[in-house]
Amino acid sequence: MDRSPAPADGAPLTAEEYEAVRHAVSATAGRRAGGEPYTLNSLFESWRNVVTAVEEGYAWCAPEFDAELRCRHALAGAWRLLPPRVRATRLPELTGLDDRFRAATVPWPGRDEDPHQWWRRRVPRILEAERGERRVRGWPVGWEMLPFPKPDTVEIIE
Repeated sequence: MDRSPAPADGAPLTAEEYEAVRHAVSATAGRRAGGEPYTLNSLFESWRNVVTAVEEGYAWCAPEFDAELRCRHALAGAWRLLPPRVRATRLPELTGLDDRFRAATVPWPGRDEDPHQWWRRRVPRILEAERGERRVRGWPVGWEMLPFPKPDTVEIIE
């Protein structure tokens, strides 16, 4: 069973609440490569890993970045199905990770952020690239498909 931190009221989760968490995650996240199901904790761990990678300087391409954001999308989908006590317990953690992600990224220029999927319209502030790699509209290879020139707030490090 996916053991989450105890709710703020200190009472352990009920079997029904654990089942609701399992259902919420399986309904929105599916299974990992290899068939293992996601858990709420594994989705949070994946989101934490993405946030940390972005803070340190993202080394992969835009399609990979989009694929890695799947964990945040799954969290959003599961969130509305989670028992209220679980949401209340995990909200500070989610808010902290989201705040870190926003600080480590910039919004797409000229586009309003979708409040339901705001993480999909952001770009890491720091991108790693190979020295001497060609650039298209300022973007390193793997990012040139973005529909706007590289914002000055995005730094390319080699």
